[in-house]
Amino acid sequence: MSTITCKAAVCWGPDEPFKIEQIQVDPPRLGEVRLKILCSSLCHTDVLRWHGIPLPLFPRVLGHEGVGVVESVGDEVTDIKVGDTVIPTFIGECGDCPNCESGKTNLCRTHPFSFSGLMPDGTSRMSAAGGRSLYHLFSCSTFSEYAVVSAHYVAKVDPGLPPPVASLLSCGFTTGFGAVWKEAKVEAGSSVAVFGLGGVGIGAVAGAKMMEAGRIIGIDVNDKKREPGEAFGATDFVNPGKIGGRSAVEVIKELTGGLGVDYSFECSGVAAVLNEAIECTKVGSGLTILIGAGQGVMPVNVRLFLPGRTVKGCVFGGVKPRSDLHLVIDKCLDKELQLEGLVTHEVGLEDINHAFELLKQPDCLKVVIKM
Repeated sequence: MSTITCKAAVCWGPDEPFKIEQIQVDPPRLGEVRLKILCSSLCHTDVLRWHGIPLPLFPRVLGHEGVGVVESVGDEVTDIKVGDTVIPTFIGECGDCPNCESGKTNLCRTHPFSFSGLMPDGTSRMSAAGGRSLYHLFSCSTFSEYAVVSAHYVAKVDPGLPPPVASLLSCGFTTGFGAVWKEAKVEAGSSVAVFGLGGVGIGAVAGAKMMEAGRIIGIDVNDKKREPGEAFGATDFVNPGKIGGRSAVEVIKELTGGLGVDYSFECSGVAAVLNEAIECTKVGSGLTILIGAGQGVMPVNVRLFLPGRTVKGCVFGGVKPRSDLHLVIDKCLDKELQLEGLVTHEVGLEDINHAFELLKQPDCLKVVIKM
């Protein structure tokens, strides 16, 4: 195996425009695979890392939602072979560590997720002209024609699944869907509020529908999110800016007979929304799942907890990449989940900067970057 020269979108500093450059991608090392990326999709996490949050690691090749075909494999890779179609996942699953065996969490101790921007061995597999090392995002970088990923952080997908749909499953949609299914374990007939109807929030709505929730309330300041929200299962839509000066909490309680919802899912990452998500749940039993983490430190009114409410965080929606993800993939193959409608924009890699601008458009749900 030899080093591959290919095109990638390189960012050299916080908020700097991406530059399409020729980079070198090393062969896979022990326990790694090298992928030919078919397409990538934009996630809010990419935007945060572009801003340098939480750590300004540059120069960097971003991208973590994607799908590719295995071009080569390193030593001791036994369950992935050349030609397999896979998606990168930012957490792994060994199946044997105390966390994997507990049944309580999807956060593997052996293969954890990392903010270092490097491979698990602490080095990079990408370099720019002159040999300058490039940081990855997690252990992958899908804004590149080729990328090296630890084999512990990929999941096989059926090649019949359209690549744009497959790319959505490696982070955002699965995170929202799993938060309802795996973390909250929403019961049939229960009431649900989803704050923020982007790719993650739509996933939560779809998960609530699958779990047969009785009432699914979507909350978003963008009226254009009503239609996709309802298409995936929302029974009600609330725009906090158009409810006559009342709060979203007041409206949600009106819709639920004054009690509030059984479950709420905070998908916006906006600090002020977290308190609303907590307050709109039932006294004594309400559960809020915190998914959005846009601002890192989010002030919480502790008095909202005193009446017995609970807040829980999650990563990747509690979904285990080996044990659980194939069930989501199967639902897409069976057309039980039809995610094609989430892809509102498609661009080429050379238009990566335009892709980030498209995220600001009111009608944008997901942007797919075709390689």
